[in-house]
Amino acid sequence: MQSFSPQNNTDNLDKLALAFTNWVGSVSSLITHTIIFILSFSLVLCGIKLDTVLLVLTMILSLEAIYLAIFIQMSVNRQAQKIAIVEKGIDEISEDVEDIQGNIDEIQEDIEEHLTDANEEEII
Repeated sequence: MQSFSPQNNTDNLDKLALAFTNWVGSVSSLITHTIIFILSFSLVLCGIKLDTVLLVLTMILSLEAIYLAIFIQMSVNRQAQKIAIVEKGIDEISEDVEDIQGNIDEIQEDIEEHLTDANEEEII
C-alpha cells in the first residue's frame, strides 16, 4: 500500500508531465488531433452551428495549450536540475584534476631535486 506524501504526489505529476509531453511529440498525437479536428468540423454536418463548434474547439484547445505549457515547463525544470547535478559533478572532477596536477608537479620537482643531487654527487 502506497502512503500519500507530497513527494509521491510530485513524482506522479512529474511522470504524468513526462508521459504527456512525450505523447504530444509523437505521431499518435498528430493522428489523434487530426481525427478530433475532422470530427469537430463534421459536427456542422449534423446540424450544430459552426460558431458553437468553433467556440467549444477553441476552449478545448486553449485549455490543452495551458496544460501543455505547464507540463513542458515542468520537463524543462527537471532537465535544468539534471544539468545542475552534472555541472556539480564536472566541477568536482575539475577540482580533483587540479589536485592531481599539483601532486604531479610536486613529484616532478622531487624527481628533479633527486636528479640534481645525484648529478652533484657524481661530480664530487
